[in-house]
Amino acid sequence: MRQCPNELSANSSLTSRRFRPLLAVVILVFFGHRARLARAQERPSDDLRRLNQSVDALVKRVSPSVVQILVTGYGPLEETDHGNTNSIIGRQRAIGSGFVIDQSGYIVTNAHVVGGAQRVEVVLPNPEVGSSLEAALSTRTRVAPAQIVGVSKELDLAVIKVDAGKLPALSLADYRKLGQGEMVFAFGSPEGLRNSVTMGVVSAVARQTDPDSPLVYIQTDAAINPGNSGGPLVNVDGQVVGVSTFILSQSGGNEGLGFAIPSGVVGLACRQLRKFGHLHRAQIGIGLQTITPTLAAALHLPRNYGVVISDVSPDSPAAASGLQIGDALASIDGRPADNLPFVAFHFYSLEYGQRVHLEVLRGKDRLSFDVPVAEPPRDMDQVAALVDPEKSLVKTLGILGVEIDQRIAAMVPDLRDPFGIFVAARSTGASVEVPLLTGDVIRTLNGQPMTTLERLRSALKSLPPGAPAALQIQRDQKLLFVAFTLD
Repeated sequence: MRQCPNELSANSSLTSRRFRPLLAVVILVFFGHRARLARAQERPSDDLRRLNQSVDALVKRVSPSVVQILVTGYGPLEETDHGNTNSIIGRQRAIGSGFVIDQSGYIVTNAHVVGGAQRVEVVLPNPEVGSSLEAALSTRTRVAPAQIVGVSKELDLAVIKVDAGKLPALSLADYRKLGQGEMVFAFGSPEGLRNSVTMGVVSAVARQTDPDSPLVYIQTDAAINPGNSGGPLVNVDGQVVGVSTFILSQSGGNEGLGFAIPSGVVGLACRQLRKFGHLHRAQIGIGLQTITPTLAAALHLPRNYGVVISDVSPDSPAAASGLQIGDALASIDGRPADNLPFVAFHFYSLEYGQRVHLEVLRGKDRLSFDVPVAEPPRDMDQVAALVDPEKSLVKTLGILGVEIDQRIAAMVPDLRDPFGIFVAARSTGASVEVPLLTGDVIRTLNGQPMTTLERLRSALKSLPPGAPAALQIQRDQKLLFVAFTLD
């Protein structure tokens, strides 16, 4: 039966209305798929571009706080097979890195960068505004003399100070939040190439190079080479997670095994170096070692990991409290004492006059001890407390000194003779660069005993410009000469 024209037209119209939504869906799906394909094709380059922009912003934010450190001093020019007896001593010039940690001019670097320094200079970031290419090719530099504020050879950290106005500073990251595989950037002057940056990851959060050492390092594959020492290792937020300090290499260059001092250690050490010029370490009179399976088996220790007390000093707070050699340390102030670095770092954070709560395993017993951190402050701290900024300044040398009399001599251990000038602190504005450190004792100037501050100032003032001068000092129970020329 044929449909009449009117019926056919009506049915066609109905069919058309029914398929319109379906056609719209098909069109949307088709073009949506094409759009997704287009976005998928564009996404890799967009992601890489965003990554590149992020890295560029990070470098621009961090670089103004990174400095190059130029050190001039004396040291062995040749190494011999018979120690240093026959070595040739000469003038050396070394290059390292550092970063501003306080806008007033305090800079962090490695102790080995400034070791043996007679003169320390800092190449400050280029203040020019312009493209990266213009800044990189610019020959303009700002070089400022620096003074050593404090040094810790044990941690290989040092703080130096420049007077160059307000400087941009970097903040320290929370070391506890650092993760393996996290992206990091190493800034510095490898081989003297100023303002260099490399990228890598955190290979290991905490690496001990010696199981009986309390020191722990961040391991990274970010390229670190000689000259990077003292430079910052930063995270993607531009915060310092560590201070580059050494590499393991058979070739002498980067092989992907770089190590940095963790930010937690850096923060604690910097506060003490700025305040005292040296590192405080609270002692209760014990020695500690890492427990190995062999050691545990030989001594029948209650567990084969952690930390064991290897020494208890006579007449110490630890001995008075009842701690014994062979006790396995279970906890310190309520936190598990599973490794030596953690325990050592905890002792660094203690203050004199506090008590530390220790739990130890002795055979099958678990014992608790509250041990006072009762050792008197280091003698240098007691002497430094006597400084009068107006009366103690020796401006020519850039020091604050304390005259040694019988009372002061009793505070300073192993003093060769009961006279001299104790270097209690460094100050800015020295007219000559003399590598004196906090704790040094000035004994003579050009062979003449220096018994008072006034005599030292007068002797320095009487020397004409260009005159050679030699201080005899006592440092670390040793006598040595420090020679310099008056400007």
